[in-house]
Amino acid sequence: MTLNDTLHITITSSCKTRVEAEMPITPDLHQPFGFLHGGATIALLESAASRGAEENADFETERPFGVDVHVRHRKSGKAGMLRGVAELDRQETSERSGAVKQFWNVVAYDDEGDVVSEGVIVTKIVSLAYLASKERERAAAKG
Repeated sequence: MTLNDTLHITITSSCKTRVEAEMPITPDLHQPFGFLHGGATIALLESAASRGAEENADFETERPFGVDVHVRHRKSGKAGMLRGVAELDRQETSERSGAVKQFWNVVAYDDEGDVVSEGVIVTKIVSLAYLASKERERAAAKG
């Protein structure tokens, strides 16, 4: 069972530049005062951005990772459906590793269409060859 399964996150549309996902706001996702926990909202948004990175990765030669999250909470919720949208803003390729860093603008909306949270999530697509070389370096360092 994955985190998406646990939180009942469903990807509703997905392509290389835009992903939409939704998650029901249930009491299981509340913080102690009865409102939606910000961490659950961040999980929804990171799941959407991560799916976008997956859409851009070649799994035979690469793996996507989430590397940075900046999200501001603007409104709380108690019930309903939360919709998360991730849109690819830009990509940067590392000259050193060849990894592709992707910057995703993310927004979570409530049933009324109001912004609950928004921010930027950064993902990185890394070659399996680079990951293997780093693993060999770590093993050699351990001696």
